[in-house]
Amino acid sequence: MGKKIAVVDYGRGNLRSVEKALQKVGADTELLPSPTGLEKFGGMVLPGVGSFGDCARSLRERKLDAPILEWLRAGKPFLGICLGYQILFDSSEESLGEKGLGFFSGTVRKFPVAQGVKVPHMGWNQLRFPGGEGAGIYAGIAAGAFTYFVHSYYPCPEDESLVTAWSDHALPFAASCGRGKVQAVQFHPEKSQTVGLAILQNFVGSMVEEAE
Repeated sequence: MGKKIAVVDYGRGNLRSVEKALQKVGADTELLPSPTGLEKFGGMVLPGVGSFGDCARSLRERKLDAPILEWLRAGKPFLGICLGYQILFDSSEESLGEKGLGFFSGTVRKFPVAQGVKVPHMGWNQLRFPGGEGAGIYAGIAAGAFTYFVHSYYPCPEDESLVTAWSDHALPFAASCGRGKVQAVQFHPEKSQTVGLAILQNFVGSMVEEAE
């Protein structure tokens, strides 16, 4: 399988469930609570549960922000999940004045209040792929596949060509974005059963391709 996957530990988030899901598809994982020893990893996963501001501050306090950004800029295999997706953007309406990693240009906005629409967006929802079919981490996954979401905020990338899947809740939103080996999703693959495991398997496969 090659090198290990670093699961970033910044003191928050559903680390164990993400680790278990990765291990279920054959990955060798290790928690990364500090920026040391990155050279032994072939991939990185940034999970996230909580607020944008707490995440940004925790990454800075543990001195993980700069190494993660360096990893992203190098184009190494990376998967951001939920808040770990949102923190890749410049800022969020959830935590005004707090800066994200700024790898993707854009901001994170709160879902608008609309009749019949509940916030947070919680539960199963369908994915729509640009071009009609999945590719990359979505290879082999049919359009309209369901994944599990729990969030009140959604990223708005300035460059919509980065969007790898759309979903709808009050409005169309970018369910995931990606650039090369760097991919990030708003939903929780570790809670998305067969589809989620297939996505994680595709991500692990991208590490193998990188090593060859």
